[in-house]
Amino acid sequence: MQKIPLVDVSAEYGPLIPKLEAAFREVLEDGQFIRGPQYWAFQEEAAAYLGVKRTLGVANGTDALVLALDGLGVGPGDEVICPAFTFYATAESVVRRGATPVFAEIDPVTLNLDLEDAAAKITDRTKAIIPVHLFGRAMDVRPLVELGIDVVEDAAQAFGAEEVARHGKVSTFSFYPTKNLFCLGDGGLIATDDEELAERIKLLSFHGSKDKTDFELVGYNSRLDEMQAAFLRIFLEELDGWNAGRRAAAARYAELGLGELVEIPKDEPGHVYHLFVCRSPERDRIREALTEAGIASVTYYTTPLHLQPSLRYLGYEPGSLPATEQAGVENFSLPLWPGMPEEAQERVVETVRAAVGVQARV
Repeated sequence: MQKIPLVDVSAEYGPLIPKLEAAFREVLEDGQFIRGPQYWAFQEEAAAYLGVKRTLGVANGTDALVLALDGLGVGPGDEVICPAFTFYATAESVVRRGATPVFAEIDPVTLNLDLEDAAAKITDRTKAIIPVHLFGRAMDVRPLVELGIDVVEDAAQAFGAEEVARHGKVSTFSFYPTKNLFCLGDGGLIATDDEELAERIKLLSFHGSKDKTDFELVGYNSRLDEMQAAFLRIFLEELDGWNAGRRAAAARYAELGLGELVEIPKDEPGHVYHLFVCRSPERDRIREALTEAGIASVTYYTTPLHLQPSLRYLGYEPGSLPATEQAGVENFSLPLWPGMPEEAQERVVETVRAAVGVQARV
């Protein structure tokens, strides 16, 4: 029985190995491994792709969030509104700045931040709002921008999704190896149209210094590696095709009738399906059947951020964010990647069908 992984990244980069090897040799021959020509070129190309004035390559997606918040002056005494149904780094970055995360509810259909609840959580201490473009689904952040609070778009899972990085004050990305645009290691990116903010973040990312002699700020050491920048330049050229492949695989699941068995992600223009996350009250039984069939599945944020041990001091109790907590109980992701074989998807659907006891289509 051939196993089906959650994602097959090698299917994406495999055909590009000759190009990657050439890029590797070019960096070796050039000998500039930190902030060399690949680094600067990738920043320009990423800015052009995203339609923003500036991007800054950093070490990872978490650093991107921390640097963005630091650049905006977020610190002790401030509050930052964010969802609790997201990866830990979203709130962790707020705490790292000495500020307080304030958790708002999610929309039960999109799983993105609930706009009305986020607006209701604003106080005179609110310094920023972090909407997360979760699982590759971009949310319209313009209503948040209109509230007059700095919006930091956490787009770690949504490079290439429509409208991402177009409206917030600053946006952050992760290039973790399973992302839509990925490194062969780790990396992150910050994007903004605010030149002054970009210059401050650039300073912060290099120890608060322009020249390694005078240190204007207490900063960080967070730089995108030259080798990863070279690889990212190659992958960026492939991204639109990869995202189209993800959308095609998601559409095929719907065509195969998966939506009759479980709740599947609602499609909309620009959704790039970083993950194909479904919901079902029978999740555990379905996942057991998938495991027995050699099919990978993963649950996400089963303990939402407001209930995490490290954040208990904030005082949230079970039941305080019911839509968030229910999503944690019901969600599970199914295999999906660009070019996923149709027969593999058929096998996934039939396994789910057998698990929920629904007869196959006639």
